[in-house]
Amino acid sequence: MEFFQGTLDSTSEIDEARIFDTTLRDGEQSPRTSFSYEDKREIAAVLDEMGTHVIEAGFPVNSDAEFEAVRDIADSTRTTTAGLARVVDKDVEAALDSGVEMVHVFCSTSDVQLQDSMHASREAAVERSVACVERVKDAGVTAMFSPMDATRTEEAFLMEVIDAVTEAGADWINIPDTCGVATPSRMGELIGKIVDQTDAYIDVHTHDDFGLAAANALAGYEAGGVQAQVSVNGIGERAGNAAYEEVVMALEALYDVDTGIDTTRITELSRLVEELSDMPVPGNKPVVGANAFSHESGIHAAGVLENTDTFEPGVMTPEMVGATREFVLGKHTGTHSVRQRLVDVGFDPTDEEVREVTRRVKDFGAEKQRVTMDVLERFAREVGVAREEVRA
Repeated sequence: MEFFQGTLDSTSEIDEARIFDTTLRDGEQSPRTSFSYEDKREIAAVLDEMGTHVIEAGFPVNSDAEFEAVRDIADSTRTTTAGLARVVDKDVEAALDSGVEMVHVFCSTSDVQLQDSMHASREAAVERSVACVERVKDAGVTAMFSPMDATRTEEAFLMEVIDAVTEAGADWINIPDTCGVATPSRMGELIGKIVDQTDAYIDVHTHDDFGLAAANALAGYEAGGVQAQVSVNGIGERAGNAAYEEVVMALEALYDVDTGIDTTRITELSRLVEELSDMPVPGNKPVVGANAFSHESGIHAAGVLENTDTFEPGVMTPEMVGATREFVLGKHTGTHSVRQRLVDVGFDPTDEEVREVTRRVKDFGAEKQRVTMDVLERFAREVGVAREEVRA
């Protein structure tokens, strides 16, 4: 699908984009969310079938049950499976023993976290990070390293850490905006510097504390990163992570990048995670919310009935994400929507009948009442609208 010509008509900013899904790790760290072994297997199976490039299955050292889930996901999926590990020997060994293809090692690098969370010096952080990356590489496994809280880390020290783990053989360096304080331009500038600093592949991990997670992830791609860590429905610590569905569809539809992901299953995936995480998806959630492809306003609905590109992005359709378009009846409904819905259920209204039914719909909706099809058909009968097959 071609991008619309207009003030924003460029789709050439990103050449390559991979997706690292952390729903089963950071997503599960959402307050009051816990996935069972079966939940994890079910979500991982769909992510795998959709073509997700990396699935972070969990934190193997956390418990026996977590270890088993990570091991079985690694065994049962075709894609790369990652396991998380602190810069602690037992964490790295547990991840390696679980059979994952990638071990994701992380260490705090900001002074506030080093002093008040890790209780370690900068020197110790570098030493432990290098040792753990080397251990992963010695085992013949892909090593990813994350300098946790990178966006609040002194830049000179961040580059020192990156240099050290690069020399140790890190395949991937993930740049986490752990507390969600980055802005797109600042994230882009930082990633650009890091891309120039290391031969490792770069990805980003962004949090949504200010609602900028997806934008910051995309800024990472634009600056030369090739992967972003995302979670389905944006679930995760505090306000959550960059949302899988938002980042994937922005890449596909706005940047014209072929991610290789089967986007037609995005709505299915979202509903599955919504159910298993017990975290409801807001109606106005981009891409997967109930309102994402719904129309009530008379002007908008009339335009969409004529040509869906009028008041939808055009480059993203409900069919692309496995959703359906809906025309909602209520206070803002116009005659076009009412006529269409009446015809859909077999009525053959005159123009005057459509106007009268529309007036009743608006009045009913203004009282915050939900206008269901049963209500609409009742109004049609009260007005005397004939069925299509019986109108003279």
